[in-house]
This record gives sequence, structure tokens and C-alpha cells, in this order.
Amino acid sequence: MHESINTRKLAADAAVDHVKNGMTVGLGTGTTAYWAIQEIGRRVADGLQIRAVATSVQSENLAHELRIPIVPISSIDSFDITIDGADEIDDQLNVIKGGGGALLREKIIGAATKFYIIIADEKKYVTQLGAFPLPVEVVKFGWELVFYKLQSFGCTPVLRTLEEQPYLTDNDHYIIDCSFFHIPDPQQLHDQINRIPGVVENGLFLSMADLVILGKGNGSTEVLHKKSS
Repeated sequence: MHESINTRKLAADAAVDHVKNGMTVGLGTGTTAYWAIQEIGRRVADGLQIRAVATSVQSENLAHELRIPIVPISSIDSFDITIDGADEIDDQLNVIKGGGGALLREKIIGAATKFYIIIADEKKYVTQLGAFPLPVEVVKFGWELVFYKLQSFGCTPVLRTLEEQPYLTDNDHYIIDCSFFHIPDPQQLHDQINRIPGVVENGLFLSMADLVILGKGNGSTEVLHKKSS
């Protein structure tokens, strides 16, 4: 456990090196993004001057505790940098996100970001996406119909729950976690899912990451760059 937390912090600290004075920063959500927010908070206390928007209530609360300047998203038209975690990353730097339940806000902010950094433990790097269940955020009304449609795509869908009640996102939506086990064509699946009425967004973040930083068990980091098209 300590090794895993340490590798996440290694990746987070390396990512925060890219944050400079005057930047508008997107703060991610989850166990790895937590370390990035902690490090940004430490550097703000040392004089780093930024403004930030968080991708979840949880991350925003942490940022407030660390006295990171948070501004309304309505005051932002783009982000200089966003640092966020991932549940899986493939060799094309396609990513599955949403295990922490913030995928919609993460994708909104990620899509408005000039330099998007994904940080993770090296074990999140895989040859093909799909072992981690793909989160799909859906509206409450008619979620059962969306569930059956997702099932027809060949996955095993499960409505996410918390304390025996449907889990609610910060946007007051449900999440259906879809176990595909293998996703050979992420773009096709992304488009199919998002065409289902009632789907708000899915956790496939495709061709969005500019940089991936992996924390490794030997105490080093590995940096993966977006391939030129």
C-alpha cells in the first residue's frame, strides 16, 4: 500500500513541476490527483501564484483547505494545464477515467485544457483498455433502458451504489460501470455509447492526454508523450 501511494506521489510531484506562476490550473479528482493537489498547495504556500478550478466537490474542498485560489468555472475560457489521474492508460495514451465518479466534470475541464497531464501508478499502463470497468454517467430518468442498451454491446453493466443506494455524481446523475474486459476499438465504443439517449458522458478519454507520467516502484518516473499525428 505504501509503495502504491508513493508511486502516485512521485508522478504527481513530477507533473506539478509543469505548473508555473500565472497559470490557470484544472485540479483532478481521485487518489492520485490528491497528491498533485497536495503538492500544488505546498507550492502555493511557498509563493506560487495560480488560479484553479476543481473537477469535483471533494477536490475543491481539499483545495480550499490548502488555500489554493479557486475561481468559478464561469470566469474561465481555457486552462493552461490540468493534472488528473487515470484508471487505465494504453500505449496510444487513451485513458479510462471515472472510478472516482467525476468523469463528466473531468472531461469538460480536460477538453478546455491546453496541456493535459495524466498521472498514475505504472500498473495503470496496459496494452489494451477494458480490464477496468468503463464508467458511464447517465440521467436518472430511464436509466434502466440505458442499462439494457449497454448490455446489448456485450458488457456486464452494474449500477454503481453507495451504502445500498444508487451512487450520485456531483451532477446528480447515476453511473453504470460496464465490464467489457477488452476494448479493441475505443473510438467506436465511445461514439456508440454517447449516441444512447440518457447517456451524459462516458469514461473514455481519447486523444486528450498530452503527457502521461507514471510513478514506478523503483522510485523513478516514466514520461510518455503524445504521438505526433
